[in-house]
Amino acid sequence: MISNKFIKGAALSLFAVVIGMSPAIAADEKPNFIIILADDLGYGDVGYTGSTEIKTPHIDALAKSGVIFEQGYVSAPVCGPSRAGLMTGRNQVNFGFDNNNVKPGPQYNREYFGLPITEKTIADRLAKQGYVNGMIGKWHLGDEAHFKAPKRGFDEVWTYPVGGHDYFRSEPNGEGYLSPLESNFKTPDPITYITDDTGNESAAFIKRNKNKPFFLYASFNAPHAPLQAPQKDIDLYKHIKNENRRIYAAMIHRLDENVGKIVAELKANNVYDNTVIVFLSDNGGPGTGKKSRTVNAPFRGSKGILLEGGIHVPFIMSWPNGLKANSRYEHPITTLDLTPTFVALAGGEILPKDKIDGVNVYPYLTGENTGNPNQQMKWRFTVSASIRDGDWKLIRLPDRLPLLYNVKEDVAELNDVAAKHPERVVKMLKTLGTWDISTPQHLYMEGARYKKEQLKSYDAQYRITQPK
Repeated sequence: MISNKFIKGAALSLFAVVIGMSPAIAADEKPNFIIILADDLGYGDVGYTGSTEIKTPHIDALAKSGVIFEQGYVSAPVCGPSRAGLMTGRNQVNFGFDNNNVKPGPQYNREYFGLPITEKTIADRLAKQGYVNGMIGKWHLGDEAHFKAPKRGFDEVWTYPVGGHDYFRSEPNGEGYLSPLESNFKTPDPITYITDDTGNESAAFIKRNKNKPFFLYASFNAPHAPLQAPQKDIDLYKHIKNENRRIYAAMIHRLDENVGKIVAELKANNVYDNTVIVFLSDNGGPGTGKKSRTVNAPFRGSKGILLEGGIHVPFIMSWPNGLKANSRYEHPITTLDLTPTFVALAGGEILPKDKIDGVNVYPYLTGENTGNPNQQMKWRFTVSASIRDGDWKLIRLPDRLPLLYNVKEDVAELNDVAAKHPERVVKMLKTLGTWDISTPQHLYMEGARYKKEQLKSYDAQYRITQPK
């Protein structure tokens, strides 16, 4: 049930939006915000999306407590660019962050090897509204000092460099996935299991900051490789014959436990009802073929490509004070929408000069606004680019004519109907191309070998039904 205090505040906010003012919201009325981000989680690998093998009771309970986005999208099919869009509310292609920032070629300057310092983050914007901001877990938006989270609006940071980490250990002088943990507010404790440690640090942040409005970015490494899990969790899934999938399932189990831990901490500190919690994955699950450890069913595709399996992710928003439980939203929502939505709910304002690509979707979720907030969406990643206009989605690849799908009628994108709709193809291709040439140069590029791998993935087999 929505409180009278909330209704009064929401009405003030809506009035302010109508007349172009930034609403003033008292600190004790501002909602808290939490983004819980999974890493490489397959769309079909949680309970509420239909998994027949993996149990996720805490994630399912979170879905039941709020709104399930039936068409939830990320802005890129791999970690770094996806997070750049999530953190800014801008399509990362519009500022040159097209590729994962891993092992740049010698021709690229490391001073530009991360989220450009000219870009404001969601934490920067919420800080202006009086929020304390915490970043716990994977960053992957640049390891040079000027790119790191403490310089990007986050007050309390517990993290590690590069794009992932070993789950059980680090080394004092380690590199890559064995790098030491980093924090700007404590000496990090030794790793137990990094998914648990991320959950524990997230809960501790909530407890420390329960008396002020806060934003927590709980960025889990799970279930990204390396495939590592406690043996007791692996034993829970001993019925799964595929060893990689068995370990992957165990990693999701432990992720789910820590989602429950975060929600429990909110409730224990009496801030759950006024906290907006978003849960999603940064991209689709990796792997091709029927023996892939991940399941993106009912979608075809995987991490790294622009078929639905690479960009259509589990996506939930819960807020007891402001959103109806047991709800579903049918129109497309993207991670780019989180920044303008959170800023509006915090009492801030997004200006045209900010060039935000996302939309404040809260009025759409409450029914104040109707229609599709994201009628047109665009993606570009290495060899591929895509545009969605309503239910129509076009994919452009370098070795074939454009592909066209109606993703409402053909969710698995099995039937290319481009030949039947030539005028639509031409129109969408022109819009995509016009955007393409308006974007800046890439800041850097991934290794050339990935281009062949990604193109090959468009022709691979995928499991589009749940395992039996």
